[in-house]
Amino acid sequence: MKLFFFASADIAKYVLRVGLVLLACWGVNLPAFVGTGAAGTAVGQEPSVQPSLPVVLAGIDVLRRDGFGMLRGQRVGLITNQTGRCRDGTSTAQLLAESDQVQLTALFSPEHGFRGELDVAAIGNSTDTQTGVEIFSLYGKTRRPTAEMLDQIDVLVFDIQDIGARFYTYISTMGEAMQAADEHGKRFVVLDRPNPITGQTVSGPMLDDGQESFVGFHSLPIRHAMTIGELAKLFHAELGLTCPLDVVQCDGWRRQMWWDQTGLLWINPSPNMRNLTQAMLYPGVGMLETTNLSVGRGTDTPFEVIGAPWIDPLTFAAELKQCKLSGVTVVPIRFTPDASRYRDESCGGVNLIVTDREQFDPLRLGVALAVTLQKRYGQQWNAGDAMRLLGSRPTLDAIESGQSVDQVMSITRAGVDEFLTRRSGHLIYD
Repeated sequence: MKLFFFASADIAKYVLRVGLVLLACWGVNLPAFVGTGAAGTAVGQEPSVQPSLPVVLAGIDVLRRDGFGMLRGQRVGLITNQTGRCRDGTSTAQLLAESDQVQLTALFSPEHGFRGELDVAAIGNSTDTQTGVEIFSLYGKTRRPTAEMLDQIDVLVFDIQDIGARFYTYISTMGEAMQAADEHGKRFVVLDRPNPITGQTVSGPMLDDGQESFVGFHSLPIRHAMTIGELAKLFHAELGLTCPLDVVQCDGWRRQMWWDQTGLLWINPSPNMRNLTQAMLYPGVGMLETTNLSVGRGTDTPFEVIGAPWIDPLTFAAELKQCKLSGVTVVPIRFTPDASRYRDESCGGVNLIVTDREQFDPLRLGVALAVTLQKRYGQQWNAGDAMRLLGSRPTLDAIESGQSVDQVMSITRAGVDEFLTRRSGHLIYD
């Protein structure tokens, strides 16, 4: 009988714990006195403290929570892709199409298309099978909405996840669309989203005057530490736009937060941006990808590896380790991309492993890679092709002239203090 009593008690506790877990998954708030801690903790005893992620609401979640009031009665043109979703996974396009408060009349897609699956030079128009609304491509014959595209809308709404680097083209799509809204008398609304690599650290170099392009839309450093909503405010002011601009702010986001501290689902913003580590590395590794290097496209780890057939991985890694890189380690490897640059060719290079993201500086890594490549492989590496994304002639000149990492880094700081002053008036979050 005694043995049966203990077995029954154990079974009862097990059933209770399973039930509590299910309730938690269903979103039921449990009383503080209910214990679900380590084995042997009885109901009524103080439970072990389980850390929980903050609940951050993106702009679309706030808009939905508030009953779409900001858009009530409006004909909406939505610029979005697969990242435009609320916390429960429903797409922004579907929410607006099903709302009786607004009329969704047009969709617009950026680079990589409406579903973020295409890695091609140009994308055509199409129709969204879920909503039946026409999708106008802003990465095809035009990169700016035309008067015809805007004819049946009152307001352009932007909901796309950015990554925090100047040359990631979604902010260029937003800037072009804002200028079109201004030209054609349309209101512009940004559904804000967190900067996944925090909103704290700003790193140059600044974009040179006259170097503006679709991968360099405005005078920004490579790592701007702003959200898309904050960038929209800066663009609006500095481009002299007069169209009405509204930003639906995130709720609960703070500047020091990394993506994995928000409680939000990671959705690949582009085919080769597959995790937070790659987003951390991207400002530094990405700025070199217009040169004759593989940055891991065509592998399982884009932006986490970099190399070329003419690089000796052991020598390259040893040289990089002399560059005083904090928060990252380099491992010599060989890899063979199955797509993109050096497809089916064996490349020597390094695997980049972030060990302390608070100490890691992706721009110093990028400069160290460039300085080492110039020093060791100056005859093979086409350094000049870095200008398209680097955007800074003084920085490139310093690299090509053989200056040290510290010397080049000092040059990248030119203009950053001025940008910090410009930026400060447009920040939304603490």
